Amino acid sequence: MSEYYTFELSENVNRTSVSYRNRYGITLVGDLYTSKHMDAEKKYPALVIGAPYGGVKEQGPGVYANQLAQRGFVVLTFDASYNGESGGEPRHTSSPEIFSEDFSAGVDFLGSRRFVDRNKIGALGICGSGGFALSAAAMDVRIKAIATSSMYDISAFRDLFPPEMMATQMEQLAQQRWEDFENGKPAYIPTFPESPVDAVPEGLEANAEEFFSYYGLKRGHHPNARGGFTLTSNLPFMNYQLLNHIATISPRPILFVMGENAHSRFFSENAYEAAAEPKEMYIVPDAIHIDLYDQVDMIPFDKIEEFFKSNL
Repeated sequence: MSEYYTFELSENVNRTSVSYRNRYGITLVGDLYTSKHMDAEKKYPALVIGAPYGGVKEQGPGVYANQLAQRGFVVLTFDASYNGESGGEPRHTSSPEIFSEDFSAGVDFLGSRRFVDRNKIGALGICGSGGFALSAAAMDVRIKAIATSSMYDISAFRDLFPPEMMATQMEQLAQQRWEDFENGKPAYIPTFPESPVDAVPEGLEANAEEFFSYYGLKRGHHPNARGGFTLTSNLPFMNYQLLNHIATISPRPILFVMGENAHSRFFSENAYEAAAEPKEMYIVPDAIHIDLYDQVDMIPFDKIEEFFKSNL
């Protein structure tokens, strides 16, 4: 679906479509980015980059990979299981365990490339995949350094709402299971239009308006990223905390990148406090959450390059 990439590929970068299986046998589809000046007889540090929650490889991950491949990294982007061009049924399912596993599957793939140093593989998660990258690193010591950008911890939402609200949601989800079973498929209600529109609809809540300005407009719209997951995908996040073991990632380093004005900033700050050393926080002046999806002039690629080259 090359016509749907949301950015222009550098003339100095090769992009190759790849596929491989994760531990559950689900076929993941990804893109491998390499510098056109790469010597395939040498070994290079590598990164696996995950998309924002509900996003796909043709969006933010590709923006990062396009830049970092020019800086000497072999970079893999991928569509999460059940989403995008990757396999898995039912479609648009979300799973905290499997989405974390998808990062480790990326390490499997990269470490099998003859031009990759398997002892120098890092992970970078944008938005929701920041939490999945950290979860993967807590159980996969092959991930030697981790960076997050505009991180969301999707599993933290249970603790952000009062108990009575969560009890109501769990009751609703329990009823939804009955409906899904009787209908023979899970309910999925996309958030964004099938085709991009020219303006953000009026009356949206502030965060919804921000996300729509990326996913719903030409800037970031992709037909495989219409937002949301099957309704019952919320259930495992009630019981699976992604960052419970973040401190055990130490002594491998973590870099948290966030926008100064991002509504999501507290996720990174909370994760930073819970993580053990070595850890670093980098705040991008004037940036909001979605700026770090695709604004190349704001994303601190020099800092990200320095972090991974120093730690891989």
